[in-house]
Amino acid sequence: MPQDAFTIKYVAGELNERLAGGKISKIVQYDRDSLTLIIYTRNGTVKLDICLSARACRMSLTDGDRPVPAVAPAFCMLLRKHLANAEILKISQIPFERVITVDFLCTSEFEKLEMRLYAELMGKYSNAVLTRDGIILGALKTTAIGENTKRVLFSGVKYALPEPQDKILPNDLPALEEAFEYASGDMAAFISNKVKGIAYSTALDMIETYGEKITPEEVNSYICGGQPNPCVTFLNGEPNDFKAKCALGDRREYPTVLDAQKAYYDYVYKKQTFTEAQKRLLSALLGAEKKIEKRLQIIHSKLSECLGAEEIKLKGELITAYMYAIGRGADSFEAVNYYDENGGKIRIELDKSLTPAQNAQRYYKKYAKLKRTEESVTAQKREAEEKLNYYKSIGAHISSAESIADLDETAEELTKIGLLKDLNKGKKAKPKITPFREFEIGGFKVLAGRNNIQNDRLLKAAGGLDMWLHTQGYHSSHVVIACGGAEIPADVLVAAAEICAYYSDGRGGTKIPVDYTRKKFVKKPPASNAGFVIYTDYKTVLVEPKSHTAECVNDL
Repeated sequence: MPQDAFTIKYVAGELNERLAGGKISKIVQYDRDSLTLIIYTRNGTVKLDICLSARACRMSLTDGDRPVPAVAPAFCMLLRKHLANAEILKISQIPFERVITVDFLCTSEFEKLEMRLYAELMGKYSNAVLTRDGIILGALKTTAIGENTKRVLFSGVKYALPEPQDKILPNDLPALEEAFEYASGDMAAFISNKVKGIAYSTALDMIETYGEKITPEEVNSYICGGQPNPCVTFLNGEPNDFKAKCALGDRREYPTVLDAQKAYYDYVYKKQTFTEAQKRLLSALLGAEKKIEKRLQIIHSKLSECLGAEEIKLKGELITAYMYAIGRGADSFEAVNYYDENGGKIRIELDKSLTPAQNAQRYYKKYAKLKRTEESVTAQKREAEEKLNYYKSIGAHISSAESIADLDETAEELTKIGLLKDLNKGKKAKPKITPFREFEIGGFKVLAGRNNIQNDRLLKAAGGLDMWLHTQGYHSSHVVIACGGAEIPADVLVAAAEICAYYSDGRGGTKIPVDYTRKKFVKKPPASNAGFVIYTDYKTVLVEPKSHTAECVNDL
C-alpha cells in the first residue's frame, strides 16, 4: 500500500474537506494499534479510522462495526477526556512527511483551547500523539525516561517531529536535476531512494506513465501538479492495492482517494477477519481430531490384544479334553489341535500351582475377559470413527468457506458440541440465519448448503420430488435442484453436480462421483449428527469441480 507522503497529501486534503467543522461524538480504541473517532458532520455521522499497525497504517473513513472492548485503554481515556465534543478545525499534512495533523477546538465550562493530534503513519514506527501548545499530553506509544532514544515521547515534554530523511524535496527542481545526472539502473528504485515522500510503488507508476527515461521535470509534475486519478488495482482478480494516481493496468476507478482507500481496506479487513475466523475454527477442530485419533490408536492397540481370544479359548478346551493326561504340577503339555486338518500339535503353558481344571478355568476366564473387552472397545471404535467422520465433515465446510457468513453457523455448531467457548453466553442474541448459496441454471433454482446446519435446513426445506445431490465418498455441501418432480435437463444436473463437487473436500480432484436422487429417498436418522443422512434409489455422475460463480445470485 503506497502510504507515502505523496498519497497522504491527497488523503489529508480530502479528510479536511469532509470533516472540518465536525464535532467528536465518541472515541473508541478497538486494539492497541487502532483508534476510531465518530464525528458529527453537516452531512451526517462519519467514522474516522486511525490505524497505526506496522502493515496497514493509515487514516481512512469506514462504516464497519467491531466489538467494543469492555475496558478502554489509557490513551483512549486521555483522548475522551480532552477531545469529547471538540470541533475539528483543520486536517493537514506536514509537507512531504508521512504525518497528518488534526487541529481541535476544545470547549469546556471555563475555557476554549486548541489541541493537535499527530498521526505518524510510518510503518512499524507509526504513532499517535496529542499535544497542547506543542507540549505532549500523551502518546499511544511512549518512550521511557531512561530509554536510549533520539526522540522523547512522554507527557510534559515538547513534541518533535520524526527525524527527517536525507532526501531531495520533490519541489526542489535544481536538486532533482543535479541528482538525475548520476541516475542509472532501476529508475523506480533510484526515485524512491532519492526523492522524499515517494514509495517504490509510486515510483513504478511514474515510470509506467513517463517511461524509463523519466525527467526531473516529469517527477516534479507528477508529485506536485495535476489532479489525482484514484483507483484500486487488481491482481489475479482480487484487489491488490489502492493508488492516488494510476492510469494503467487492471483497476477500478473511484471519485476520490478516500473512496479508493476505503474500498481497498474494506476488502483487506473482510479478508483478514475471514482468515482469522477460519484459522480459529480449524484450530479448534484440529485439536479435537487429534484427541480422537489418539484415542483410536489406544482402541486399536486393545483390539490387537483381543485377536488371540479364540486361541485362548482353544487352549481351555484342549486342557479340558486332555485333563486325564495332565499330571498335577506340570508347567506345560503338548496336545493335538483337533481343529487343525493336518493334525498339528500345540503347546499349552500351565500354572503348576493350579490343578488342570483350574488351569482350564483360567483360560476360559481370560477368553471371556478378552471378548468383553473386544465388544466394548469395538463399540468405542465405532463411536470414535463416527465422531471423527463428523469432525471431518465440519472441516470440509470450513475449508470450502468463502466468506465470514459461511463460517457463522459452523462456529455455532462447534459451540454446541463444546469445541468453542460460547462468547455470547448469558446474552439474548438472535441467531444469524445465512441464506443458502443460490444459483440460477437453465431456468432452475439450485441451492447449496454452506455447512452442516444449513445442510439439515436445506433438507427440510426441499420438496419430496426435488433433486438432491451429494458427493460419493467425500464430505460436501448438500445441493438441491428445486424442480418439483419436473424433468431436469442433463446440463443442469451436471452443473449442480459440479457445484456439489466444488464445495467438497474432493475439490482438488478431476473426476468426482456425485450421487443424485429425489429428496423423498433421503432420510435423516433420529439423533444423528448435523448434516448426516442416508439415501437410496440414487444414480451417480462423474464431474469436475466448478464454482459456477457467474450463475450465483447471492454471493456473500
